[in-house]
Amino acid sequence: MTWDDLDAHLDRVPGTVSAYVGRLDAPPTWTRHPDAAHYAASTMKVAVLAALHRAAEAGTLDLDAPVPVVNDFDSAQPGAPRFANAQHYDNDDAVWDRLGGTATLRWLADRMIVRSSNLATNLVLGHVGLPAVAEVWALAGARNSVTGRGIEDFAAREAGITNTVTAADLAALLGTLATGADTPGHLASPAACTTMLDVLLAQEHREDLAAGLPEGTRIAHKNGWVRGVRHGAGLVLPDDAPPYLIAVCTTTDLAGGDDVEDDACLLLAHISAQVWATRHQL
Repeated sequence: MTWDDLDAHLDRVPGTVSAYVGRLDAPPTWTRHPDAAHYAASTMKVAVLAALHRAAEAGTLDLDAPVPVVNDFDSAQPGAPRFANAQHYDNDDAVWDRLGGTATLRWLADRMIVRSSNLATNLVLGHVGLPAVAEVWALAGARNSVTGRGIEDFAAREAGITNTVTAADLAALLGTLATGADTPGHLASPAACTTMLDVLLAQEHREDLAAGLPEGTRIAHKNGWVRGVRHGAGLVLPDDAPPYLIAVCTTTDLAGGDDVEDDACLLLAHISAQVWATRHQL
């Protein structure tokens, strides 16, 4: 396979397929519409995770302090009613089982990533705030990604406030975490970056990018999907080659939104497998 072959294959996919592939701290090996904006779905949760750990390092939040587990949130649209999440739209009953009780921010952040819990995300976001997430994107060097609201904040969505990402920005964020784990960085300390990567390595939704890799291959990643959208972004850690970044964003009719393993999911797995096959030449 050549990158031209892969581009030709993706040219036949209806909609927009964006990608960024490359080593850490190096120009990308292959990109495809890397700066095209897509609705973020759950990929924005990586930026929320980073904002939480930055707040903990600054001493403004305690990761291990219990906080109330509620389902009642401020809308990002000024003057709009408060909103709530729907349990049937979530991926993690464990968080809902604690409704009315408490949980630590560390535990909620883990559930936000490994099970992609929407309720956990809005709880964490309520403590860190949208400006802190915007600061994470800026510090990572993201140019076009915005986290403007919580999940299921429909009043904000109707007002045009949304969450967007690009393949290049997702790769930049993951790359910042990866390089920060080895050297002091401007986003978080090496220890905090390592902790965040460990959470991303524990990801339990392994149907797309991870499905294109040999079983047992380590990948610190986050995916997201709704109807019309399927994304995956990860740091792949082969045993026989240097680490590499891969981010694929799709806005296409292939993404049904109801099935975890739809045609868009299979497309991401295919791209991931093709990139894996070239890992020594990246």
